[in-house]
Amino acid sequence: MQMKFEGKIVKNELSRRLKEIEKEKGIKFSNTQKVLLTVEGSITAILDVLYGKVSIFTISRHLEKADKEKAQLVNIPEGDELNYREVIIHRRGQPLIYALSLIVLDKCKEEARKDILDGEIPLGKILKIHQVESRREIQHIYIEKPDATLRELFNMNEDFVTRNYIVIENDEIIIWTKESFPISYFSDNM
Repeated sequence: MQMKFEGKIVKNELSRRLKEIEKEKGIKFSNTQKVLLTVEGSITAILDVLYGKVSIFTISRHLEKADKEKAQLVNIPEGDELNYREVIIHRRGQPLIYALSLIVLDKCKEEARKDILDGEIPLGKILKIHQVESRREIQHIYIEKPDATLRELFNMNEDFVTRNYIVIENDEIIIWTKESFPISYFSDNM
């Protein structure tokens, strides 16, 4: 006897976007790349499972006043304070993923702020430790040419796959993040 499944079809915009990029660029994403680009959970946790323990290296972290562009990304008034955090997720010194985050500390739980300011703990882990009930919404997935920072950090000039997402708590954006990795990383050949 064959079972029949019926139900509402769920649109998967992220899957559609990946297919668009594959068609536009003449590439094929590996399953690992697809997961890393579309997961709404912790990338660090996934990398830990796939490759063993990964670490965070902080490139830069500081407080700054939000300019117009950054204020729009996190839905705050221009001039409000942001925590700027730039890190590399690496395994034994081999860079895996570059991440730049803008964090609205005033919207974060008091107990999470210290860990955020410390900069050595992945943001997903901080949210979990402090039981921050939040959700991630992926806004964009795209391919970009590396800027000087990415070329230097990864010692290469190939295109990078990038995703931007926001973390929302109580209907407020608390974090905006950009994550990038070289297009050859996490392929079936890696």
